[in-house]
Amino acid sequence: MLEEMTTLTHLECSLCGRRHEAGRAWNLCGCGGPLLARYDLESARASWSREWLAGAPASMWRYAPVLPVSQPASIVSLGEGWTPMIRARRYGESIGAENVFIKDEGLNPTASFKARGLACAISMCRELGVGRVAIGSAGNAASAAAAYAAAAGIEAHIFMPRDVPQANYIECMSYGARVTLVDGLISDCGRIVAEGAARGEWFEINTLKEPYRIEGKKTMGYEVAEQMQWRLPDAIFYPTGGGVGLIGMWKAFDEMEALGWIGPQRPKMIVVQAAGCAPVVKAFEEGKERAEFWQNARTISSGLRVPKPLGDFLILKIVRASGGTCAAVEDREALEAGARVCRLEGIFPCPEGAACFAALERLFETGFLRREEKIVIFNTGSGLKYPEAWSLLFPRESGSEADRLGGLITPR
Repeated sequence: MLEEMTTLTHLECSLCGRRHEAGRAWNLCGCGGPLLARYDLESARASWSREWLAGAPASMWRYAPVLPVSQPASIVSLGEGWTPMIRARRYGESIGAENVFIKDEGLNPTASFKARGLACAISMCRELGVGRVAIGSAGNAASAAAAYAAAAGIEAHIFMPRDVPQANYIECMSYGARVTLVDGLISDCGRIVAEGAARGEWFEINTLKEPYRIEGKKTMGYEVAEQMQWRLPDAIFYPTGGGVGLIGMWKAFDEMEALGWIGPQRPKMIVVQAAGCAPVVKAFEEGKERAEFWQNARTISSGLRVPKPLGDFLILKIVRASGGTCAAVEDREALEAGARVCRLEGIFPCPEGAACFAALERLFETGFLRREEKIVIFNTGSGLKYPEAWSLLFPRESGSEADRLGGLITPR
């Protein structure tokens, strides 16, 4: 049983600043802006400390005072969060870097970082009496939504592109979700969910369409700080589809500073996208505040196939404020970098996480980052969920081809 619960006071629109009361099932603000949870951080600072964490649960719920759930009985948990921070010594040596760390989110329930956001969102649905939810997803969010909805006894409606990884489809069906495969992209799935929500068929839990998934995701920022003894790294690489985790971590850093847990220093936030779907990278390079819809999005990294993230303006603002940058990586380049990490560190990244290693190597070569800087790479899921993608690098039916490709993963 948790000793302290939330200090949540209200919700605030990220666009117009309008205040919304807590304790209701909200989607977007009337102006169309995503809502952000706000807390009484002065009260939290007076009654909660970093020292308290020594006896806290080994999950994301260790940060309960700055999470929105008010009743312990509302929490739907499968053990999400508190994932390891692993120093990549051999990989770092291979590229001449001294301080590369991997935050391995593939060890979460349902094998991806999506467990954090959906654990929080579904817990709030249970607390607020929501009995039916729907989500449009490229894969891993659907798996997490189905799992947590099953644990909560909530009916889940899942809409996924027809070419979603097989592992995600099987997971959702196994959890008893009502699955619809859509001929299109995640944007098409999201449109169907929104239309159903407008008709009152379900509560929409699409990315940033409700205020609580971001609260689960922000715990990645709290963990980075705690696992690094409350000194943030010089840079964080984050594979960005919807970008909720990046937005959430930046929110967490501000909260921790208000709590007196960290100072004003911030890491350079580095957005990594696939070359075949890079709307945020394009907007960043063109100096724009919003991204344009990316036509004909194509990538093996299903989590990066998001033609236009709803929170694009927040992502771009954060990258610029942090002195960070954005990078687009070809699929093949991502897999090759990920395979090197597999061989050198024994960590099997998802293609999205693998893209971050390719981006890191590039930014060292260009001089944007110094090789002695402390770097955190987010591997957002397990490579085991992407056999179709990884088979492009290691085709089972061709031993000679696999032998030839083996040269791609030798240490540099």
